[in-house]
Parts: sequence; C-alpha cells; structure tokens
Amino acid sequence: MTSLDVDAVRTFVMVADLRSFTRAAAALGSTQATISVKLRRLEEKLGARLIERTPRRVSLSARGAIFLPAAREFLAAHERAIAEFSEAPCRLALGFVDHVAGPELSILIAQLHAHDPSLALNIRIDTSSLLEDAFDRGELDAVIVHRESDGRRGEALSRTHYGWFATPAFEWRPGTPLRLALLSTVCNCPDRVRAVEALDKAGIAWNEAYVGGGGAAVNIAVSAGFALSALAYRVAPPGLIEVGRKFSLPPIPSSEIVLHARALAPRAREALKMLTTAFRESNLPTG
Repeated sequence: MTSLDVDAVRTFVMVADLRSFTRAAAALGSTQATISVKLRRLEEKLGARLIERTPRRVSLSARGAIFLPAAREFLAAHERAIAEFSEAPCRLALGFVDHVAGPELSILIAQLHAHDPSLALNIRIDTSSLLEDAFDRGELDAVIVHRESDGRRGEALSRTHYGWFATPAFEWRPGTPLRLALLSTVCNCPDRVRAVEALDKAGIAWNEAYVGGGGAAVNIAVSAGFALSALAYRVAPPGLIEVGRKFSLPPIPSSEIVLHARALAPRAREALKMLTTAFRESNLPTG
C-alpha cells in the first residue's frame, strides 16, 4: 500500500456518518454502485472490512470503528492543505424555519462538523418570510422553509404535520374562547395562519392569550399550561399532549418543507447536500 484515495476515504466517512449507502450516494451526488466500488477498493487496499452491511442495517466493523478517527484526520489534513491555496475559508450560511429545526438539528450539525471540521457554518433559525428575505438579500446561502404560494418552487425535503398541543391539565369549556399561544403577526408565519384559519372555518371562537416572538417563546407558554397552540408533532416539547380529539378541534393542514439554495463552492455544496439528505431521511414517516 502506497497511498489512500481521498474520494474513497471520503466515501467511507460519509457511509459511516449516514449509516446508509443510499443516503451517502445522494449526499455525494453519486450512485450506490459507485459508492460500493470505492468502499470495496479501500477495504482491499487496507486489507480489512470497514463496513458491515445487511439488508436492514449498515454499521461499522470493529476495524472500521478504529479507522474512522484516522480517516477524519486524513480528510481534515487534505482540506487544510487545499485551503492553503484558497483565498478564503469555505463558509455555509444556512437558515432553518422555526418549528422545523427540531431535535435532530444538533445531530446533523455534529455529523457535518465531523465530516468537514474546517467548514465555517452559520445557522439562523427564524420564520419562513424572514429567512427568504435574508436569502434574497444574499445573507444566506440556503434556506429550509415552508413552501408558500408565491411562485417559489424549491427542492421538496419533507412534510410537517401539526396537532393541537397543551399540558395534560389544560382545560377548555366549549362555548368560551379558546386560549391560544401564537407567534406574532409581525412574523407573518404560516403556522399561525393555518391554526387560526382552521378554527375560524370550524366556527370556534379564540383569543390571543399569549404572543411570542419565536417558537421557543410559544413552547414556554404552552408548557406552562397558560394556553394551547398548534405545534408540529416532531418539535412539540416533552410533557405536552395532543388534545385535538379531546376538545373536538379541527385538523390543521400539513405543510411542505423545501430547500432554496444558490450556487455554492464545491465543499459548501457537498456539505449542504449531506445535511439535507440526512434531514430528509430523518423526517420520513415511520410505521
């Protein structure tokens, strides 16, 4: 063995991070067959199996787990060497819509950092309209937002499903206004519009008992038992329950989550592809 192929090592790390040949191929803009060939050649050169693959699971072998930290260091050293001849460090400014940046976001960022430690990442969490404005001004390289009826197409990533959430002790007497915790109208947030339109169509009176400037503020009010709110299932805080059936509340339409991205440098494009591939997979319906 005289040398290691950078692309083959990168392929191994991607498969190890995403635990999937399919997701690794999508993230690298390749095919499963190409991924398999590169990995097999790397294993032949190292004289050891790195990945254990069954029809239901992809995992690291014992030797693969040992090799992974060295593989990351190898790629990082390669990127540092390339960066010496670059005019500026590689950066990616990414916007996530509030209520979509769920608990898996920290895992995705950790995977991204492990894959490319020298990448400078700027994450902004806000409403769809504010993120799209920032994207249009060139402040963000890519945004993951709700699809709206404004002609923007975008790349579909997932769907977000909503329910009416409150604490188990929350009570509401039909015939009285429903106490809602909502985002401010200044935010122009589709989540707010979906909730109030569903109630209005059902003829259910409501009042704005609490107004928050962001999803975290709304979650605090709901968790305190102060009001009820329409929340995405995947980001509802622990301790809350869905009470739509209990109170005979109307269903809330789901929303499509899409990616808008501008032309990026190769490393930033690869990082975004990895992140959005993992995001899409993490939001597939289960069962």
